[in-house]
Amino acid sequence: MSEQRRQFIKQGSVIAAAGLTAGVAPSAWAAGSDAPEKKEVRIGFIPLTDCASVVMASVLKFDEKYGIKIIPTKEASWAGVRDKLVNGELDMAHVLWGLLYGVQMGVGGPKKDMAVLMNLNQNGQAITLSKKLAEEKAVDGASLAKAMAADKREFTFAQTFPTGTHAMWLYYWLATYGINPLKDAKVITVPPPQMVANMRVGNMDGYCVGEPWNHRAIADGIGITAATTQDIWQDHPEKALGTSLDFVQKNPNTCRAVIAAVLEASRWIDASLKNKNQMAETIADKAYVNTSVDVINQRILGRYQNGLGKTWDDPNHMKFYNDGSVNFPYLSDGMWFLTQHKRWGLLKEHPDYLAVAKKVNQVELYRQGAALAKVNVPKDVLRTSKLIDGTAWDGKDPAKYADGFKLRA
Repeated sequence: MSEQRRQFIKQGSVIAAAGLTAGVAPSAWAAGSDAPEKKEVRIGFIPLTDCASVVMASVLKFDEKYGIKIIPTKEASWAGVRDKLVNGELDMAHVLWGLLYGVQMGVGGPKKDMAVLMNLNQNGQAITLSKKLAEEKAVDGASLAKAMAADKREFTFAQTFPTGTHAMWLYYWLATYGINPLKDAKVITVPPPQMVANMRVGNMDGYCVGEPWNHRAIADGIGITAATTQDIWQDHPEKALGTSLDFVQKNPNTCRAVIAAVLEASRWIDASLKNKNQMAETIADKAYVNTSVDVINQRILGRYQNGLGKTWDDPNHMKFYNDGSVNFPYLSDGMWFLTQHKRWGLLKEHPDYLAVAKKVNQVELYRQGAALAKVNVPKDVLRTSKLIDGTAWDGKDPAKYADGFKLRA
């Protein structure tokens, strides 16, 4: 019996004793072979700071500990990631939660059963407004709404994928200040690495994207940070480690091994300032994010500036681990994206929110991978959050929640 397998049986016993087991019991896997079905795993990523745990799992060889080799594959757009996950060209990806749920529901692309293996990070995205708007005193949600009411021209905002996290953060933020994103503005889709260049030539008034492309707009003198996404929802889910359900069913041991390796990398990143700086130096390379280290590491350390002279230390900066609380694939997190897809007309009818989340989020597989990496696991598959507009989300009545917004499609 391998040491990994002995550790899994031990950890599985702890989980069962704590009453956390649901679905397939850990012992069911422990009774079989623990060898990964696929040794080399191609994981796509977009050049963003939050690809770091996937990259570092490979660079620091945490993957080898679990009998696999992660091959990070740089992709150009979320649409490309979607297509390669659907057709099997990629095994897994650093990917938007809402993208996976959109594909699951047949929204924004072909319909296919997808899987969320784990959450990769919380927080750390932002909404950038152009320097021109800032000069016109539009520097936050309230002043933007006032500027848009006074100026009847068409305002253009960009997000990174129609069903993705950045679209939903942008829509939620605008709506909080009385701006209907579907009626009061034009919204376009732009790949993350192209945001700064498009703002530089005047193609949009604002955008929502992951780091480092918000801080980069400040460094380049073309934009300001109007809000962070942790302002919208503290400790929100952001990127997922995603794949197809078919891949999970054919390669469950491989999936467990990848979860464990990425968890180890996540824990390593959050463990120290030295590790964060080493991570920033690694992913700044042209093979990954292709930007300066300073553009990455300031916000990784919670050191924020808005481009207008204001600076602050944000304790809710991007987290990759936080004693394991970051990584659990809460069913309520997945359901939230479905409620927003319904709110904005991407879904015409209410789905069975809980049933979809249970199918997509591989909670039991995550628990087993977490046991391998000796990572704490929450007891509840739902969590309660309060968002910027004062509404509370707990996943218990998603249809009522989705229909309860004043501004919606």
